[in-house]
Amino acid sequence: MIPGVKLVAGGAEVAVFSKDGERVSVCLFDSEGKAEVSRHVLTRGGDGWHSGFIAGMREGTRYGLRVAGPWDPAQGLLFDDSKLLIDPYAKSFDRGFEYHDQLSIFGIDTANWVPKCIAQGELPDVPAAPYRRPQSIYELQVKSFSKLHPDVDEKNRGTVAALADPPIIKHLKSLGVDTIELMPVQAWIDERHLVKLGLHNAWGYNTINLFAPELRLAPGGLQEIRNTVSTLHDNDFRVILDVVFNHSGESDELGPTISYRGLDNRTYYAMTDGILHNDAGCGNVLDLANPIVVDMVVASMRHWVLKAGVDGFRFDLATVMGRVPSGFSKTAPLLVAIGNDPLLSKLILIAEPWDVGPGGYQLGNFPAGWHEWNDQYRDDVRRFWRGDNFTGNALATRLTGSSDIFGGRLPSASINFLAAHDGFTLRDLVHYRERNNFSNGEDNRDGSASEVTWLGGNVKALLACLFLSRGTPMLTAGDEFGRSQNGNNNGYAQDNALTWLNWKTRDVALEAFVRSLIDLRKHLQSVFADAFLSDDEAFWFGEDGTSLKWTEPFQRFIGLAIGAANKRLVIAINGENVEQTMRLAPKPGERWLRIFTSGEGENCPAQSVSVFSEN
Repeated sequence: MIPGVKLVAGGAEVAVFSKDGERVSVCLFDSEGKAEVSRHVLTRGGDGWHSGFIAGMREGTRYGLRVAGPWDPAQGLLFDDSKLLIDPYAKSFDRGFEYHDQLSIFGIDTANWVPKCIAQGELPDVPAAPYRRPQSIYELQVKSFSKLHPDVDEKNRGTVAALADPPIIKHLKSLGVDTIELMPVQAWIDERHLVKLGLHNAWGYNTINLFAPELRLAPGGLQEIRNTVSTLHDNDFRVILDVVFNHSGESDELGPTISYRGLDNRTYYAMTDGILHNDAGCGNVLDLANPIVVDMVVASMRHWVLKAGVDGFRFDLATVMGRVPSGFSKTAPLLVAIGNDPLLSKLILIAEPWDVGPGGYQLGNFPAGWHEWNDQYRDDVRRFWRGDNFTGNALATRLTGSSDIFGGRLPSASINFLAAHDGFTLRDLVHYRERNNFSNGEDNRDGSASEVTWLGGNVKALLACLFLSRGTPMLTAGDEFGRSQNGNNNGYAQDNALTWLNWKTRDVALEAFVRSLIDLRKHLQSVFADAFLSDDEAFWFGEDGTSLKWTEPFQRFIGLAIGAANKRLVIAINGENVEQTMRLAPKPGERWLRIFTSGEGENCPAQSVSVFSEN
């Protein structure tokens, strides 16, 4: 059974799964998607599939679904055939999704408020780009990245197409990153509380369909994304999609009925005794142990790879993907299905290894071959520079690939970051002690209240640590030139100038510094090999040049000497507010040559990272 609509000679073959649904109807609309012109009841099979052939259905036909069945909320049965539903396998819609209260009220026909699916034939497959492990990841939100860029074609600003514009390609190539991670581009809907506040979702983590592009970002549909990915490939970039497979935009039991809820609530959503699970903190989670849902997610991934050409995925709140009745398991059905798929298993796969449910923090526990966002890297590096009282062990472990977490794998499994879309910007974490989220309309209660900040700190020192650490560094767009959100550490609700990058006022000196760091990392590839350092490869020393005493608290100078090509290279981290002299003695006949510093001054400037080579 092929789910969704498959165009064939003379019409279309349609298949929809609804185990508890009694009758599934396909509603065809006029060319403007306003008037329903016909309704076709599918044949119900004993396995829960409803299928049939609809004559005359062709490319461009507008359609929706209605499902009749029992209404028993206590049992999780929420059928209401007054609700027009979208096909979960639809690849295109005639307009974007908007929240209306009527979508949540039983018995009210919603055809006027729900976008119509557009029947489409299959595009030919895109040739795959050769696999390449990310060397440096650049996370960006499509709209905010180019909306204010003065040199981008005005009609493209804020869209996926802008990423293929010459000024954007020039910036990305100049910066030196090699992997572009796009925050969600799948169709989403604004949360109902944002609508009432007059705000809009800026990030897209409220997906309503797993196959169709979000029209606000890609008005040219899948072809626009396909063309842009092709251009990025031509310029030697790899492209990762940030995807939301943990929950849907239908929210909690008071949310809108648009798709899964009305199709078969008990199949698509995880629940107990009719009560939705909420491990994502968004009102629901998809039942990723159900084969129907697993197949849908796998089909979605394959669609984006084969039809858009993407090279991998970053999975939002990925612990949900591994939840089974006993807790998290790397052998959960969806994780196994991805690992067994000959196409998907060879991609770049990145987990955000936590959710808000019980036992939700699973850093280091995803399958071999996966990468994971490492928030312990973020926090330990920030704490060191802030001056928290702890020994140097934590920083040393993070600098060398977090072997305590990924010791059975490789350092590249650790996605090292200091700031991401979720949290303070890199600039703001050194300018604000506390969040400033009042503009989100929740009385400053949203966002993290305990984020580690370093008031008055040195952004260059932080960036130097990031790009001089083993693992896979990730930079969020705009942090290379000092973007600010005025202290808002949860900008999801700010689709406006607060989150749109200001290209006219960027710090070009900081941008040049980041460029030099990425270039330095490339030239020191032997130092940043994808392997953990052995004891005989590394010598850790303190400010006096002697072996570092790990048991001593509050170490503010940490030096690491690494043997490379018969010459040692030293990374000296000076957290003191005063300049230090690098006192490690060179080999006889050699001297130390400083090849990089993040600070200003001689030898090891205050609050800086410096690199020395024997010469």
